[in-house]
Amino acid sequence: MQMKRHAPERKKSAGKIYIYGKHALMEALTNTPRIIRKVFLAPDQRDADMRALLEEHNIPTAPLAPGKGKELVGKDQVHQGVIFTIDPSALLISLDEFLRTLDMKKNPAIAILGEVQDPHNVGAIIRSAAAFGFSGVLMPEHNQAGVTGVVVKTSAGMAFRIPLVTIGNVNHTLKVLKEKGFWVYGLAMEGATKLGTDPFDAPSAFIIGNEGAGIREKTLEACDVTLSIPMHARTESLNAAVSAAVVFYEWSKKHPEAL
Repeated sequence: MQMKRHAPERKKSAGKIYIYGKHALMEALTNTPRIIRKVFLAPDQRDADMRALLEEHNIPTAPLAPGKGKELVGKDQVHQGVIFTIDPSALLISLDEFLRTLDMKKNPAIAILGEVQDPHNVGAIIRSAAAFGFSGVLMPEHNQAGVTGVVVKTSAGMAFRIPLVTIGNVNHTLKVLKEKGFWVYGLAMEGATKLGTDPFDAPSAFIIGNEGAGIREKTLEACDVTLSIPMHARTESLNAAVSAAVVFYEWSKKHPEAL
């Protein structure tokens, strides 16, 4: 479950990031309009529903000058004439706030990112967590790719639908979760338990480790179960996002009510 390590994506400002694409904007307008600061629209972007929502939420707009979009989001990104700025801190909630919303009797599942540094992986994991009925995605403050335009784009807008939870020390977070009643699973290539054999009959927290180094040793020791994915001998491993999707799907099979 390992792949080449990537450096975290950097943005222009810690308090403001650029998100792009019509679909991403509509997801944000529908689910979390409060986080949107400003929207830049190309002159030919005349979607009536979009403009109605912008007006409804009193969100300021500005023309997107020709060629300006690439300068803001990168030359390789397809922005569709729609770019907007958000305050990423407004998208994240605290662990205490998140836990107050959970119904532990329903045996919820959550994903914990353990220094996942490729924003494409982060976005894909968020998308899979939303798709398979998870209650939230926990993201450490340090050594972890945060919420960026690439993350939102790769998540297909699910970053605006599923709770994203900011946490400090992962090991301390695991202690809190265990006290709350969670069973902690670590995804590891040499995991002692084969995926498909655990009933997932308690609230479940799944840790996805760094693309190159995996889960930190102390964190792995804190797991109740280490999970491995059975696969053909010709394949050594899967990447972090694919591994997460396989495990999340297996959990959802035991919890169809979450879908």
